[in-house]
Order: sequence, then structure tokens, then C-alpha cells
Amino acid sequence: MGTASGLFYTKGVHAVGVDEIISTTPTTRATFYRHFPSKDDLIVAYIQGTDQQIRDDLAAALRNPTSPDSGVRAIAHYVARQIKTAGFRGCAFLNAAAEYPHADDPIRKAIQTHRRWYYETIRNEFRRVTDERAELAAKHFVMLRDGAMVEGCLADAKTTVKTFLHGIDGMLELLPLRHSPIARSRRPR
Repeated sequence: MGTASGLFYTKGVHAVGVDEIISTTPTTRATFYRHFPSKDDLIVAYIQGTDQQIRDDLAAALRNPTSPDSGVRAIAHYVARQIKTAGFRGCAFLNAAAEYPHADDPIRKAIQTHRRWYYETIRNEFRRVTDERAELAAKHFVMLRDGAMVEGCLADAKTTVKTFLHGIDGMLELLPLRHSPIARSRRPR
């Protein structure tokens, strides 16, 4: 699975054929098809495996909060580390979604499952920061992250990371703090 995942990430899921996967792994065609009846089944497994890795990574990053905003900042720094990784080619989910645009496709459904979980995780971390606008802040975070993932593989990663983290800092500064008198007196814009 690791070889196929690496090929899918670096080349794109449509560009990689079953023959290439089989020729670069110690498996036979029969064994491959016993585990994955189709290439789409393998792609779903790739998406689900990537999703699980991110879930595990974020669970570790969120394990010991030190302040109400430490979770949001931990996720932002996780994104920053991804962008600065050698061989970074953007978000595996966004890349695959571009190749599978139909909502009813099993690959697209696996991508949407990840994105719902990711948004909910970020929303929950914003709820630690603010009583108001956690949903909007989480959506904003995801949009900033998606843009940074695209920009990070097209431009200078260092500048992209700096800009992304600056945007997250700005969001956190503007949010009314949880249970503060200011938070109760301000209305969402």
C-alpha cells in the first residue's frame, strides 16, 4: 500500500496504472486483485489510509492542550510542517478530488468523509476559544489551509507557511474569547 500511496501522491491517481504498481511492489497481479478488486478500491484505500494518518497525527498534536487556542495553533503548525516537507505536492485529498469530481463516486465520498471530520475537529478546537463564530472560524481555517496547500506547492513554501500562520494568528486575535464579557456583548458580523 505504501508504494501505491507514494505513486498516487507524486504522480496523481489517474496517471498511475495497476501495471506500474505491480511492477514496483513484490506482489503478483492475482494477489493485487485479491486485495483490491479494482484500481478504484486501491484509491479508496489510499484516501482512507491518508485520512487515518492525519487523524493519528492530529490526535497526538492535540493531546496536551496548554491554552484555549493551543489546539487551533497545533493544527496550524501541523499544516505548516506538511507544506515544508520535501516532495510536497499539495493536499492528497484536493488533488484526488480534482480527478474525481462526481459526488457519488466512492473515491469522492471517501474524500468528503475526511473533510467533514477535519472541519469538525477544527470547529471543536475553535469552540475552546470562543462561544461565538466557531463554525465560521473553522470554515475560514479550512479555506486558508486549502489555499496554503495549493500555494505551498506552487510558490515558496517558507513564504506560504508564514502567510498561513499569520492568517491564523489574525483570526484568533479577532475572535471574542470564550466566556468573556466582550464575547457576550459582541454580535457576529
